[in-house]
Amino acid sequence: MNLLLQTTQHNLQGQIAVTGSKSETNRLLLLKALFPNITLANTSNSDDSEVMQKALIGNDEIVDIHHAGTAMRFLTAYFAVNEGREVVMTGSSRMQERPIKILVEALGQLGVEISYEKEEGYPPIRIKGKKVTASKVTLAANVSSQYISALLLVASKLENGLELTLEGEITSIPYIKMTLALLNDLDIQTSFEGNVIKVYPKAEVATKEMVVESDWSSASYFFSLVALADTASITLSSYKENSLQGDSELVSLYEKLGVQTTFQDNKMTLVKQENFKYGTVNFELNNTPDIAQTIVVTCLGLGIGCHLTGLHTLKIKETDRLEALRIELTKLGANISVTNDSLTLIATNEINPNIKIATYNDHRMAMAFAPLALKVPIIIEEAGVVSKSYPDFWKDLINLGFETTEIVA
Repeated sequence: MNLLLQTTQHNLQGQIAVTGSKSETNRLLLLKALFPNITLANTSNSDDSEVMQKALIGNDEIVDIHHAGTAMRFLTAYFAVNEGREVVMTGSSRMQERPIKILVEALGQLGVEISYEKEEGYPPIRIKGKKVTASKVTLAANVSSQYISALLLVASKLENGLELTLEGEITSIPYIKMTLALLNDLDIQTSFEGNVIKVYPKAEVATKEMVVESDWSSASYFFSLVALADTASITLSSYKENSLQGDSELVSLYEKLGVQTTFQDNKMTLVKQENFKYGTVNFELNNTPDIAQTIVVTCLGLGIGCHLTGLHTLKIKETDRLEALRIELTKLGANISVTNDSLTLIATNEINPNIKIATYNDHRMAMAFAPLALKVPIIIEEAGVVSKSYPDFWKDLINLGFETTEIVA
């Protein structure tokens, strides 16, 4: 499905209920599988979470997680410590190009047996679950936080818990802290001192309902919409000011892009600041790489430059997001350059209209570019890809006054 997206509405007003955080939901789904007496509320309705749920409650020997990178990492650790269970974990063709070796080798330090079905270092992988008594793992600190969280989530069910030593400078700390905070909410004891994380064993947890906060990554597109509108006030639920999610840094980042955020009654309201003085922005996104796409598109729409760093993990996401951004923004007339871990956009006031934006099987490409429809008509190819994290996205834009027209490829 290719969508022509346009609008004559430049005063955005509305209330949007955003689905629960995919990051929190997938962590809690795994914890519920380990501790069945906990219950979950406001879970994500994303494809990724549905795939994760299906894999956890199913009994298939072959587990296909399609495009869901989080599910691949978390489930690898889960099945590895599931004594007596043997599965083959596989996914889409892109998933089979995304590295898993770091996590496999870390689990190998715990004595787990995992082998590669095709190319070494990549899915599909065969996992033979076993009881784990070893408790010490050393891992490079600059790897994807999902590898680290995968180990931490299963750690309390290991006979002797886990002591994880991270070597070097740690990246994506907010996601690690999110995982530890969810464990702490279940009274699982943890510590994070220097580069050493410990999770202590716990056989059972008390019965408890865990309520998932709405997804901050999904909120980023509304920050962008407010920034690019002439005037705007959009209220989003359910969000809290002191969030576990790293992408809540959006509040301080978008304050520098003319968006003011207030919180009341588990809702946040985004308002366009009047007479805001814009200038080139320099953001270090080591802790929040998933919002880089949204930010650079916002800057293009505002006619300002940006320099974004800390983006090395974007090259192994659903697509090589840095290269994808370079290609698609260039089509729109942008002057953009990328390196292995940074992106630089030169300010321009010209945006080419009616450009087809390729989405590369990447939900964030589709949603990040959508706010540009406030400036020029834009065509989003394979627009259904948003279901990976935010199935209602196009419907919510229509409610804000956008027009969507399906067009033949």
